Amino acid sequence: QVQVVESGGGLVQPGGSLRLSCVASGNIASIYAMGWFQQTPGNERELVALIDSIGGTNYADSVKGRFTISRDNSKNTVYLQMNGLKPEDPAVYFCCVDVTVSVGPRRNYWGQGTQVTVSS
Repeated sequence: QVQVVESGGGLVQPGGSLRLSCVASGNIASIYAMGWFQQTPGNERELVALIDSIGGTNYADSVKGRFTISRDNSKNTVYLQMNGLKPEDPAVYFCCVDVTVSVGPRRNYWGQGTQVTVSS
């Protein structure tokens, strides 16, 4: 019913920047919070940044001042601008959206993830 697709990952040098994008599509009635999570091998998925329906944001301490989350409600899209990337930032980044559909309960939908690699 709802598809979530991330893009924008890749290889970047330390100190570089990337912009991740995530588009939600399908039979969507409303989108509430949208967020980005990171996961490294053997570890649990962790919150990176979250933005609510009116633009309020929340960040992990490790990315404050470097990453910026934003959304375009007209496009059902959330972005993560990643600046000053560090060697500890590499991970698979997942997008999650809190959605109600035309028929069905409110729930979270996840994308497949996009890989971010930081290397010189």
